[in-house]
Amino acid sequence: MDKGPEAFRTISEVAEDLDVPQHVLRFWETKFAQIKPLKRGGGRRFYRPEDVDLLRGIRHLLYGEGYTIKGVQRILKSEGVRFVAAVGRGEAKVEPSLTGEGAEAERGADTAEEAAFATRERDTFLSDEAARTLRGALDELMECERLLAALREPG
Repeated sequence: MDKGPEAFRTISEVAEDLDVPQHVLRFWETKFAQIKPLKRGGGRRFYRPEDVDLLRGIRHLLYGEGYTIKGVQRILKSEGVRFVAAVGRGEAKVEPSLTGEGAEAERGADTAEEAAFATRERDTFLSDEAARTLRGALDELMECERLLAALREPG
């Protein structure tokens, strides 16, 4: 059964629609603050139609136009989410002068970073919330270690 155009999509549906692995969508969430799917219990993501348009625009800019992640971030900052979503719908085109870059060698670094993220994602069995909690605890422990080291120093 097909969903209506205004229905929310799961990450697997969006990944299939955009022809990218799910871990790439999760990686993009870490690089583009504008990607904000609704998250339900257990961290399950639900994407609104406008989220899918934005992701489609990001995908087109990265893979179709050869922009780097930083380049797409600059476009989002200068032109806004609506513009990138319009690119995703095929209603707008990006002029190379928007960021001063087109396809370039730096793109390989994005691919390597995506691969590293995918490995971490695959090897991690924690929910996003649990990982944030552990990162917070680690930060606190590191601060305690710093304070203790400062107390141990003479003078």
